[in-house]
Amino acid sequence: MAKQLPPGQFETEKWPILHEGDVYQFDEQTWEFRLFGDVKKEISLSYSQVMELPKTVSTIDMHCVTTWSKFDTTFEGIAFREFLRFVELDPDVKYVKIYGYLNGDRFGYSANLPLEALMGDDALFVYRWKDKHHDWQDISPKHGYPLRFIPPASFYLWKGAKWASGIRFMKKDEPGYWEQRGYSMTANPFKEERFADPADAFKLW
Repeated sequence: MAKQLPPGQFETEKWPILHEGDVYQFDEQTWEFRLFGDVKKEISLSYSQVMELPKTVSTIDMHCVTTWSKFDTTFEGIAFREFLRFVELDPDVKYVKIYGYLNGDRFGYSANLPLEALMGDDALFVYRWKDKHHDWQDISPKHGYPLRFIPPASFYLWKGAKWASGIRFMKKDEPGYWEQRGYSMTANPFKEERFADPADAFKLW
């Protein structure tokens, strides 16, 4: 079956590198993954605890708001849903923020997403990848090592997070890093939801 290219996108076989700020330098001794927000009890997991979680392998299409799309990249990682075993959510939690490092700030980057959309095999915190041109390899620091959140293909790629550092559970939706700068809260590439105001055509990141 032919892949569907969202409007305004072009297909590439490369995996372009775009990010805000400095490349995070991983230190296992200080790294931790925080689960917090509207939960009964907040928790932090070490790198070894995260890497002991069940693994999922999934092939995911990526659509970047800068207009490139890459089909059929296979990732290995930890499914978003695996982290739910550690927290008891408050009633009516329907949204999350995925956080990542930005210029040394553990929570400097964030992206908001609906919880319901993240329960499948295509919502992964990934650490290695392959495609038809590459065998299995760890993601590089510039791609988000040691852990990068890749969202389902029904969202533009900025809804992921390089150098992932935690999940905040929320009852109400709240804009993340790029949403605060005028990007769409929902970010559906097939509806070309790039900006909160379609007329607000400032420079793509």
